[in-house]
Amino acid sequence: MFASTLRYHNGTFYLISSWASKELGTPQYALSTTNNPYDNLAWSNVKWLETPGLTIDPDIFFDDDGSVILSSAGDPIIAMYLDLDTGKTSEPWNLWEGTGGSSPEGPHIYKKDGFYYLLIAEGRTQLNHSATIARSTSLKGPWEPSPHNPLVSNRDTDDYFQTVGHADLFQDSRGNWWGVALSTRGGPRLYRDLIQPLGRETVLFPVSWLSGHWPIADRAQGNMTGPLPQSSVISQGVGPTVGLPDVVDFETGSAIPSHWVSWRAPFDANDLTVSPRESRNTLRLTSSRANLTTDSIFNATKEGVTALFRRQEHTYFNFSVNIHLGFGTSNGHEVGVSNFALPDQHVDIGIVYLKNDKMELLPNFRLRARSVNAYPLPPEIIKPISKEWCLGEIEIQISSNNETHCDVYARKGHEEIKVGSYSKALLTSDGATSGGVLGVYATQNGGQRTFYGYVSKWRYSPVAQKIGYKEVIKI
Repeated sequence: MFASTLRYHNGTFYLISSWASKELGTPQYALSTTNNPYDNLAWSNVKWLETPGLTIDPDIFFDDDGSVILSSAGDPIIAMYLDLDTGKTSEPWNLWEGTGGSSPEGPHIYKKDGFYYLLIAEGRTQLNHSATIARSTSLKGPWEPSPHNPLVSNRDTDDYFQTVGHADLFQDSRGNWWGVALSTRGGPRLYRDLIQPLGRETVLFPVSWLSGHWPIADRAQGNMTGPLPQSSVISQGVGPTVGLPDVVDFETGSAIPSHWVSWRAPFDANDLTVSPRESRNTLRLTSSRANLTTDSIFNATKEGVTALFRRQEHTYFNFSVNIHLGFGTSNGHEVGVSNFALPDQHVDIGIVYLKNDKMELLPNFRLRARSVNAYPLPPEIIKPISKEWCLGEIEIQISSNNETHCDVYARKGHEEIKVGSYSKALLTSDGATSGGVLGVYATQNGGQRTFYGYVSKWRYSPVAQKIGYKEVIKI
């Protein structure tokens, strides 16, 4: 599910998204509605919309005459009428091809002062990324491009925030106009070095849009000024707001936090159990046959990967979990912590039971990485765990202390050892979408004997956010 657009019309929120899978072949459009966006359970079931072939990035626009327009990416951008009751669409027509940049995508339609405005993305999602806008008195055109294009872009600059594009515009309750866009932080050099662990982020910027005039957007930067409302704590909704720490002790009666994510949906609801009777205040993980990389016989329709994550939201952070020992009954049984992006891009720090030369099954620390990047993989590290550490729990911590690398530590009581370190470039790629996630896993590494792994004391602690080459905001 990706490329969502959220719209509000006559008391209802509409969320339209692209849904892609190997089984479907071509992307489908999914529409869901709610009157209460603060309640996850208040959203309607998905309505599947008629999709005009291989297109993505759907937008929904409500015209003054009651008609509903569905637009989507194409070369040029296309539009069609949508019947909300049936999900059927009309024959599409061409809108605008953009200003000549590659990959015209991400359309959004607005109506203001007698004009239809069409905002699109151009230049793909890397360093040439931009958003451009045109207007017309008719949805059928012709379209006049803005003389101020691009509306937003940091291309051909040394700005810390790069790849700005795929934008949208909205008006707040006081009439102020704002824009949001995708961006990555770190400047062009770190981008080219694939150091972008937060992936594409959403940046907010003020927009001036006077009556009858073109919108003019401020440049997306780490420090900006605008008519923001006074900061206030959101009292509605469930779960923490963006940017807060995790302090999760898996208390009896509690649930898995709603902002945590998994790679694919959990195959069985019982694979993840909060505070089971035999081990209170832990998260029990029923091991999966496959590990996070999976293998040639992995079939997502018949098995899952036992793992649970939260998103990395900060440049500098500490993430730690306690792993309970004693779970290993076969060679390769492993419970660990992972910095994960994709099955072919992740770094795992596990406690794995391996047989030694005497065929004794003993726990070891293991740090290993997988990446599709040309950046050199660190050598696999295996460190036997001392007898003094083999009972009870061991804390595993990932610390991001600089922009380019993470360090990994293990702690038992007051003792600490450094397991290793790794480059953040292992987890990103040119044009990467969402950034890395941090979490836990339990795997048999291809073995057939299932086991239970237990973890506790889940902690994610923001340390600081870097918003410029020399600007760091401590948290």
